Amino acid sequence: MLEAADTPTRTSRPAPPPAWLVVALACAGQFLVVLDVSVVNVALPSMRADLGLSAQGLQWVVNAYAIAFAGFMLLGGRAGDLYGRKRMFLVGLGLFTLASLGGGLAQEGWQLLAARAVQGLGAAVLAPSTLTIVTAAVPEGAARARAIATWTAVGAGGGAAGGLVGGALVDLLSWRWVLLINVPVGVLVLAGAMRRLTESRNGDGRRLDLPGAVLVTAGLGTLAYGISQTEASGWTAAATVVPLLVGPALIGVFLVVESRTAAPLMPLGLLRLRAVSSANVAMFLSGSAMFCMWFFMTLYAQNVLHYTPLEAGLALVPSSLSVIVGSKLAPRLMRAVGARNVAVLGTLVAAVGFGWQSTLSVEGGYVTSIMVPGVLMMLGGGLGITPLASLATSGARPGEAGLVSGLVNTSRTMGGSLGLAVMSTIAAARSAGSGTPGALTQTPQALTEGYALVFRTSAVVLLAGAVLMLVWLPRKSSAS
Repeated sequence: MLEAADTPTRTSRPAPPPAWLVVALACAGQFLVVLDVSVVNVALPSMRADLGLSAQGLQWVVNAYAIAFAGFMLLGGRAGDLYGRKRMFLVGLGLFTLASLGGGLAQEGWQLLAARAVQGLGAAVLAPSTLTIVTAAVPEGAARARAIATWTAVGAGGGAAGGLVGGALVDLLSWRWVLLINVPVGVLVLAGAMRRLTESRNGDGRRLDLPGAVLVTAGLGTLAYGISQTEASGWTAAATVVPLLVGPALIGVFLVVESRTAAPLMPLGLLRLRAVSSANVAMFLSGSAMFCMWFFMTLYAQNVLHYTPLEAGLALVPSSLSVIVGSKLAPRLMRAVGARNVAVLGTLVAAVGFGWQSTLSVEGGYVTSIMVPGVLMMLGGGLGITPLASLATSGARPGEAGLVSGLVNTSRTMGGSLGLAVMSTIAAARSAGSGTPGALTQTPQALTEGYALVFRTSAVVLLAGAVLMLVWLPRKSSAS
């Protein structure tokens, strides 16, 4: 009787999804986000020929994604805390997938650029949730460490695979498939996430700092646009002067808003800490010099050496893998010689690579003009990123570590976006002055001189960054 009476009151709760499946879904989202940073590079010449993009438009195929990603990344992480990590994962992945479809079907240049910006927004909402979902699904300890290592490796693999995947898709199908390939993968991950992920949140009632995110993104984008206009319109034209004035003004308003809001996107008080401020400035400089490497190496391989997209992607595989090697070596070296010294060492190695790359020629061979300098550039980048992140987080309280990590990533991406605008202008000015005006009619020699000047400029920026790190970074890191 008692058993019969108890039976109707029993409720069957669905069993939690296996941890491996949760990790796999989160890693799939992370893979798409990182892949799309690099996969379009080998498709740029094909996009330009098909849609009639200008040299400035070509850089915005990369920058539209990067600026939206960087500007809204911290907001995306905060939204996950307030509204739920699963919900933001689904929203971000949905935006990313729809924008990929729109970009792949674009018939005009502006349609492609708009799609890339929405992709970046979706990635900014999606990316922060992927790591939080992984850590929530796996108990603390060795298992969680392995899960995080898997998440990190997948992210690195996405960056490394971008050139190869993009080259294969462009050669076998068309440039549109570097974006359209995200659609079936995104739909599958969305379906799995809706059914198998569980919701989690850590909201404390604070509001999102949407004005801050919009201001910093608009300011950076306007400034980058103004820089890109200098070569086409000149420094005194209204099309150049207005955005060069409005961009910094918007960033200034952003700083005012952050100093007064109760829940700022970027708490300015953190920047009073030497470790946080110095590491973020160093990351900004490193990003401004290194981010353009893939862009110009791809253009050099295809426009000057006449590699096919697939050949260009294969040519950059050793460079991509060297980033992973550098990232794995960095923690061991940090224990031996300290985080600051490893950051300086990595930056100097990258500077040597950029200096070597600046000697490229029209008749350059693969080993000496692409592989070896590319490996040095990216090995140095891998060595430098980890200690800078470690130093930044060591200067903050434990509860602020996630926020500071987000700031470091944002500084690197924003520096890269602004750096790409500057470097593209430098390359265009030198190429135009060295050959027939108009990018489509420039000779390989003129293009080569423009690309070489970019790599020389990046080497100088990195050397200046190494000096700054040596002087300003703290000697020791508690996170080493």
